[in-house]
Amino acid sequence: MGEDVRLRAVVELAQAMASAHTPHESWRAAALGAREALAGSFAALSVWERDLGQLKVLVNAGDLAEGEEEFPEDESYPVHRFPEIAEFLHERWAGGGEPNAWVETIDGPAATAAGGEPGYCHQRVAALRRRGRGCCVVAPIVLHGRAWGELYVARPLGTPVFGRADADFATVIASVVASGIAQTERLEEVRRLAFTDPLTGLANRRAVDMRLDEAIALHRDDGSVVSLVVCDLNGLKRVNDTHGHAVGDRLLERFGSLLSVCGARLPGALAARLGGDEFCLLTVGPAADDVVEVADELCRRAAELELGEGVACGIASTGDPIGPLRSARRLFRLADAAQYRAKAARSVGPVVAGRDGGVVRLADEPPPRTPAAGERRRFRGMPRVPPGGGA
Repeated sequence: MGEDVRLRAVVELAQAMASAHTPHESWRAAALGAREALAGSFAALSVWERDLGQLKVLVNAGDLAEGEEEFPEDESYPVHRFPEIAEFLHERWAGGGEPNAWVETIDGPAATAAGGEPGYCHQRVAALRRRGRGCCVVAPIVLHGRAWGELYVARPLGTPVFGRADADFATVIASVVASGIAQTERLEEVRRLAFTDPLTGLANRRAVDMRLDEAIALHRDDGSVVSLVVCDLNGLKRVNDTHGHAVGDRLLERFGSLLSVCGARLPGALAARLGGDEFCLLTVGPAADDVVEVADELCRRAAELELGEGVACGIASTGDPIGPLRSARRLFRLADAAQYRAKAARSVGPVVAGRDGGVVRLADEPPPRTPAAGERRRFRGMPRVPPGGGA
C-alpha cells in the first residue's frame, strides 16, 4: 500500500470518527477505518476494564465469524490472558519505549514483540485458528498516558500476512483512534453535563423536554402510552432552614436515588429533577396502572425518608381518559394539577389526573394573566387553588 493511499486512509478514519454522534458510531468508525487502512477482513476495538480485570470488546467489524456480533453485550476476556497489554507493554513504556503494535500468525510462534516464548500457543493464535483467520496485527490504544485498550485487525487464511511496516502503520492508526476516542469522551461529558442534574445525577429539565417531545410524537404515530409522574418533595424548606442547605441537599439526593430505584421497575423510564424540590418520572410504553403502582410505592418509601415529610405526587397518562393530547405542555399541566391536588389534600398516595375529573378541569383552565407573587408553578403557569378547591 503506497504512502498516499495510507495517508488518505488515516484522514478518512479521522474524519469518520470526528463526524460520529455517539460512542457506538465512533467505535464502529474506528474499527471499519482500521480494517480498510490495513487491508484486513476483520477488525475489533476493545477496552481494558481495569476494575473488572478484563478486555471488553466494544465492536466487531467486517467478516464476522460464528458467534461474533457487531456490538457484543458480553464478549470479554480476562486480561491476564493477554499479558502484553497489562504487563509487558507497560514495562516498556515505563522504560521510555513506545506502545508499538505487533503481528501474530498461525504459522509461527507468538511475536516476540509481545513477549512470547517460542513454541507456546498464545491466546490470539488460538483465536485465529478457531475463527479461520491467518494473521492479526494488534495495536495498543493509549489515552492520557495509560493503556485504554486495543485495536485488532485480522486477515483471512491464504492472504499475505502482516509485516513490520503494517505493524508500524497500525501504531499510527491507533494514535489517530485514541484522539478520536478522546474527542468522543469529551463530547459525551459535555452532553452528560448538559442533560444531567449535577446534585442528584438524574436527568434535568432539558432532557425531560426532549424526551417528552419524542414520546408525544410516538404516541401520535402508534398510540404508545406516555405517562408523566410529577413529584414535589415536602418539607425541604423546613430542613434547609433548620438543618442547613447541606442537609437539604442530602435529602434531595436520597429522594433522587429512591426515584431512580422505583423508576427502574418501568422499562425505559426517565427519572429527572426539574429543579428545586420538584422531580418527575417519564415513561413510554408501560400501562397506566403499572405507573400508578410504582408511584404508590414511591410515595410510601418517600414517607420513610429521615427528616423528610413525604412527597406530593401527581400522574397524567395517555392510558387514562385525559382528552386529546395537543402538546407536551398539556401533559405537564395535567400531572402538575394532580400533584397540586395531592399536596393540597395531603394525600399519602398519588393523585391521577385521568381518574379525577376535577384535576382535568383545573389543568384545562386558562392561566391567569398576571401570576401571583411566589407562584410555585413558575415553569408551567399552573394556577393556584385553595386546598380542596377546583373540583
